[in-house]
Amino acid sequence: MEEEDYRGEIEEFQKCPKEMKNNNDLLNITRKELVSEIHEAYLRAGADIVETNTFNGTWISQADYGLESYAYRMNFEAARMARIATDKVTKDPSCDGRWRLVAGAVGPTNRTASVSPKVEDPAFRNVTYNELIDAYTEQIMGLVNGGSHIILIETIFDSLNARAAIFAYEEFFKNSGLKKLPLIISGTIIDAAGRTLSGQNVEAFFISMSNAKPFCIGLNCALGAD
Repeated sequence: MEEEDYRGEIEEFQKCPKEMKNNNDLLNITRKELVSEIHEAYLRAGADIVETNTFNGTWISQADYGLESYAYRMNFEAARMARIATDKVTKDPSCDGRWRLVAGAVGPTNRTASVSPKVEDPAFRNVTYNELIDAYTEQIMGLVNGGSHIILIETIFDSLNARAAIFAYEEFFKNSGLKKLPLIISGTIIDAAGRTLSGQNVEAFFISMSNAKPFCIGLNCALGAD
């Protein structure tokens, strides 16, 4: 896909000064039917759960494109289009009648609360814990309001980021009065020693996440589960 495909035909995105190519979350607004078609293809191929196209759906990540103010809308539309696909396949008499589900994907952001991006300044951080909570709360609100069945905190390379996401998840449902959606947590191992970027091995990662009482904990991306 090229630059014009990401911007679509919506006038407000024609004027954005930054390059939009590879901002896949923007497609939830500019090419939403395409996103829904991809979900449907996976469902018809046998998937029971599809995750929303929201890996970079926080205002923190969208700051790279100058689209911080569109984060909620991206998440809402992503969940809505995924839900359209799951409902369509679930109700299709030619399918097997299984209930298909939407997992609202909460990505790690492009910043880390535990590790400095500056080798010469180990104490430096380019994001705060409270900023992460704010960004994740907005994202989760959009995913829930758009129709997600599950919240998936995924590709966790920094457990402190994940703890911020878990706090945002807990606080959102407590303050909204809505019934809490099931939670899935998925980390990522980035080296052959079997550790996350923030230094935890798999056992330590599991223990640090377990008090959130997720429906399940797994691994994805990078080196996988081997």
